[in-house]
Amino acid sequence: MSFTSIVKDEISKLETTKLEDISELSAIIRVAGNINSNINVTIENNAVARRVFKLFKGIYGITPSITVRNKKLGKGFTYILNIKSKINEILEDLSITYNNKYLSIPKEYLISDEEQLRAYLRGVFMVSGSVNDPKTSRYHLEFILDTKDYANFISNLLNSYELNSKVIKREKSYTVYIKEAEKISDFLRVIKAFSAVMYFEDIRIYRDHKNMTNRLNNCEQANMDKVFFTANKQIKDIEKLYELDMFDLLDDKLKIVIEYRMKYKESSLKELAEIISLETGMNITKSGLNHRFRKIREIVDNIENRETR
Repeated sequence: MSFTSIVKDEISKLETTKLEDISELSAIIRVAGNINSNINVTIENNAVARRVFKLFKGIYGITPSITVRNKKLGKGFTYILNIKSKINEILEDLSITYNNKYLSIPKEYLISDEEQLRAYLRGVFMVSGSVNDPKTSRYHLEFILDTKDYANFISNLLNSYELNSKVIKREKSYTVYIKEAEKISDFLRVIKAFSAVMYFEDIRIYRDHKNMTNRLNNCEQANMDKVFFTANKQIKDIEKLYELDMFDLLDDKLKIVIEYRMKYKESSLKELAEIISLETGMNITKSGLNHRFRKIREIVDNIENRETR
């Protein structure tokens, strides 16, 4: 079962009030309903189909007829709920129509309080929403909606919870989407998919921890590479001085640095400074040590410049 199906299954079993049920059903009919002389609601999730059946029966005392069809390529079923009675009453009550005219967005009373707003968004997600499993490589939640006005309406509702949703046009539909992991988790809380939130957060925290560990390991490896590269350059400069019998001409401070670099070839400048300070009693900092290696580099540069003349 996909993570989307898990979420829909959970929210389809919530205990809700009649006002919440009306808001939820309004969203479902607005998105998934085909209205002519009857109301046909097409659902692709069994748990949601049962939920819609229950809502019609509980609110209006109507028992919809159900047609089950195979999806294309035989992947699951599509459920079509057909309502033949109380059509005008239902459409007016759910703010799908007003004075026999279709409304592009519902009236305010359907989302007038917090619980009704949550219920409305829950209904939209049931029939048009999908969310990636947090185990996948990216976080993504989206709704596929039919008109720009309605997509912007839903996006605004989502953003009343600061979810940073965006709208994009795709062929003949509009997609409202959320990309940030934290915001997706917040949306699941809004629609009261609390078990899904716990799963999502567990996986998100694990992935974030794993990514942080990888970044730290990469950073540590980069630092090690830098230490090796720096030490290798210093050793080559020292070997050049030995090759030219220049060592005895250097002052004692540079000789000590050379002696310890050749003895501790893989140490960082900080480690080497600590070793020299500890073993010789001569206090030297990383900066001071780096200064002496620059002097050695200058000596080698001068020699190489003379050789090329």
